[in-house]
Amino acid sequence: MSLVTKLIPVHLDRDVNHTEVNATYSVVHVGDGTKCLQINTYGSATSKTPGKVSQAIRFSPDAIKQLGDIIQKEF
Repeated sequence: MSLVTKLIPVHLDRDVNHTEVNATYSVVHVGDGTKCLQINTYGSATSKTPGKVSQAIRFSPDAIKQLGDIIQKEF
């Protein structure tokens, strides 16, 4: 699992097609009372283990604020 604490912008030179997968999210209360956002992605229908968690990404409160700011600005 990864804990994202900061989002850094980077320019992609080209777009690559991505496989569609399902994802879930949870609001996690960590030991010190801080709330984090966790997003889990799952193996696609064609993967070795479809439906199994393949990535778990947890966002710190600072990263959540950054993400909100990015969404407001860009979308």
